[in-house]
Amino acid sequence: MSDGQYPASLPTAPSGPPRATLRLRAVPESAAGTTGGEPVTAIRSPGHHPAPPMATGQFTLPPAGATAPGPLAVLLIGPAGAGKTSVARYWADHRAEPTAHISLDDVREWVRSGFADPQAGWNDQCEAQYRLARRTCGFAARNHLANGISCVIDDAVFPDRPAIGLGGWKRHVGPGLRPVVLLPGLDVVLARNAERSGSRRLSDETVALIHGRMAGWYGSGLPIIDNSRLDVPATAAALDQVLSQRRAG
Repeated sequence: MSDGQYPASLPTAPSGPPRATLRLRAVPESAAGTTGGEPVTAIRSPGHHPAPPMATGQFTLPPAGATAPGPLAVLLIGPAGAGKTSVARYWADHRAEPTAHISLDDVREWVRSGFADPQAGWNDQCEAQYRLARRTCGFAARNHLANGISCVIDDAVFPDRPAIGLGGWKRHVGPGLRPVVLLPGLDVVLARNAERSGSRRLSDETVALIHGRMAGWYGSGLPIIDNSRLDVPATAAALDQVLSQRRAG
């Protein structure tokens, strides 16, 4: 895939008083920070930090080792029906800092004619389009981070396929990516999947298979949120607590 080019600046209004212009610039993956994979052992109150200053019209990531916290890159993992997209969107909407929601399924469905629908059977074209969507999401995430904007990505990442799953996401976004797993009970994901329509709705057999494979995240060291009895705002609050604990740790 060839990455698209961003304009050097956004166009200015033809008349009227001058307005501040936010110029975006891409940076390499190496600009992202690092994080560990320790399991969550305690929950602390989430903290909010002010957005980077806009005096120069540009945002840059702090250098490695800086004490000031930078923008977050969060990967929300879970089976179909876990509520990943709803939670990610709500979390991004209600943060104090600038935050973007990047949905893998939305990007994957940019392909209209020739869309490889997994419902019709998984094949090489499905695999290629998923990989393309992941690279596109990773490129978008890196550029948001480089301009001081946090991001949350949602994807059904399988623990038994690290090359195109978690490992692939860390290559695309950077080592500072913070994965968190949403894993409600099977009865919950089946009920939620039944409420879907179109290509987003899967068969009960497929949902059960995906949910069973997701159980492999237990013991991985990743934080896991069982949101079986949590609504979207409560799950987003739990996500905030997990990320606050890991950032403070």
